[in-house]
Amino acid sequence: MITYKQVDTSYFPQYDQVPMRVNVTSYFRIVKIDRGLGGFTLTETAVPESYVTDFCLFEDGSVERWKRFDLTNWAYFMAFDGERPVGGATVASRTKEINLLFRRDDLATLWDIRVDDAYKGQGIGQTLFDMAVDWCRKQGLAQMNIECQNTNVPAVRFYHKQGAILSYINEYADYSVASRHEPDYRREVQLIWYLDL
Repeated sequence: MITYKQVDTSYFPQYDQVPMRVNVTSYFRIVKIDRGLGGFTLTETAVPESYVTDFCLFEDGSVERWKRFDLTNWAYFMAFDGERPVGGATVASRTKEINLLFRRDDLATLWDIRVDDAYKGQGIGQTLFDMAVDWCRKQGLAQMNIECQNTNVPAVRFYHKQGAILSYINEYADYSVASRHEPDYRREVQLIWYLDL
């Protein structure tokens, strides 16, 4: 049986045990109409060869790196199968160093959400997301924003299903010299969603 609880930073070692991987079989291609003046469309497109993105390999990989921020207004939620950690979600609010909060006191950001590959499709992500939203409401926050990439199709579909509104598309968030030479389907586009609370 899966159990859920709000945890504190002492659980970071267990949180770190939950992988954060996406099996990419398709992506949302951004198509600009009249160079963007006429709007955009997102078209789901199959990739020529599937690949796995492991988000835990970015930066130093450990959630311990979050301790460089003031964590006073953060909340952490975890899912367990017995003693085994199988999911986690983190919400940040009222933290000046977090650019995604835009210095707003009424905005939270879903900083992280992950479910062990073997437990995906069982509603664990939904329960963790609901716990995060409930916490935000209890803090008196008006909105939560959520970042994901166009290559994470399950996340895009999940946030849309929650009622979040896609409000920001940044094609150049990962625009480095190296990424310019990547094929289109490997060049990640940042998508920012907003959920009214």
